[in-house]
Amino acid sequence: MALKIQPLSDRVLVEPQEAETKTASGIIIPDSAKEKPQQGKVVAVGKGKKDHDMTVKVGDTVLYGKYSGTELKLEGEDYLMIREDDILAIV
Repeated sequence: MALKIQPLSDRVLVEPQEAETKTASGIIIPDSAKEKPQQGKVVAVGKGKKDHDMTVKVGDTVLYGKYSGTELKLEGEDYLMIREDDILAIV
């Protein structure tokens, strides 16, 4: 089912991806010690600024700043609305 939301300007809607809950050595990280995810999958993109097309596209996995964007809850799922400038890299 497609989301009924279209980001404006240079905004990007990202679905955060949870980090591993287990380390390589097998240690399980409790929920209280987990950090906010800084990686996610692009779900929707705006049209870009007036003189600049968007670099990211739907389906890209991106890295973003730790305190970037606005958290949203849509159709029971958590999302993050961020500006393209807050995206650090495409993975």
